[in-house]
Amino acid sequence: MGAILAGGAARRLGGEKAAREVGDRPLAAYPAEALASVAAVVALVGKHGGDLPALPGVELWDGEPPEPRHPAVGIAYALERAGDAVLVCAADMPFVGARECRALVEAAGGTGAPFARAAVADAGGDLEPLLGVYPQGARDELHRGALQGRPMRVLAAELDPIRVELPERALQSINTPEQLAAAERELRQPRSST
Repeated sequence: MGAILAGGAARRLGGEKAAREVGDRPLAAYPAEALASVAAVVALVGKHGGDLPALPGVELWDGEPPEPRHPAVGIAYALERAGDAVLVCAADMPFVGARECRALVEAAGGTGAPFARAAVADAGGDLEPLLGVYPQGARDELHRGALQGRPMRVLAAELDPIRVELPERALQSINTPEQLAAAERELRQPRSST
């Protein structure tokens, strides 16, 4: 199961990110393509009433609780809805590809495995918790941590995840108009999904 996290406020970018057009596609379409390379089902996870784009072959799960606005709430909601482990990726990470998704799934035990431990992206020792495989057993802990306002990196680290070293470039998120413009220039060029 793949889940694209799209419940954030995106204040620095001026509103909803997932539907922003980049390279003639919604920003969320890029992680959706990457997740679909390893997951039979991919869902766009967000808050009810959010500006979530319709993506071909992607389910819309817009029942994430309205508060708090915390990525752990989206992950916990995806885990509850899926009833199984989920491979999550933030909607604003267009440079994640099939290779990164496969590496995470393989580190967590491979396709179809009953994942007992999280596997989270790492770039040079920095944990990137918005790209990772989360097992069902993490749901309650993530939800509690979100309600307490604890940082996502701390919550992910406390799960004692398998750290999967991935290229820093693949983990770049789009947070500002300048980053959006740079991504637009880069993503207009053909990209490899290997």
